[in-house]
Amino acid sequence: MSHGARVIRTGVSSGGPAAPPAATASSAGSDAELMDGAYFRSCGGMLKVAQMISLLVGFISVNNSPWTDHSAYSYFQIVTMCDLVMILFFYIIHIFRIYRKLTCVSWPLAEFLHYLIGTILLLIASIVAASKSYNLTGLVAGATFGFLATILCVLSIWSSYKVSCITQSTSKYH
Repeated sequence: MSHGARVIRTGVSSGGPAAPPAATASSAGSDAELMDGAYFRSCGGMLKVAQMISLLVGFISVNNSPWTDHSAYSYFQIVTMCDLVMILFFYIIHIFRIYRKLTCVSWPLAEFLHYLIGTILLLIASIVAASKSYNLTGLVAGATFGFLATILCVLSIWSSYKVSCITQSTSKYH
């Protein structure tokens, strides 16, 4: 028995088994792309964009208004910008499929914890901003968009919990 090296040519560049030609053409196009175009149109992608827009509008509204309580509104601005940066971070993770390359991180758990902590802080900041607004339209608008972003973040918590926990529990039994 000879165990010498042999070269076998296939249509697949990876070391896996050869796939049918139709499957090779469809999967090669999606894996070769740098960005995940389907995530732009997905529910999670559009939800993240809506969160980022509402946080940005809330930040700009508060930033361009006369403040009556410096500590309350600086806290609101810090929370909204930190939340915006983290949502943008996770959006980029999904768009460029970084989660496929960095498998040492549990991305669903990281995103769930971010949304849980960020939503609680955003709710507190929006309540404080609303209570200190004194009917100034820019401050009321900022607090309103803070509450809107809080609702959108709760939707993300629910969908990430539903996807990660229900998917894992059903995959154990199949």
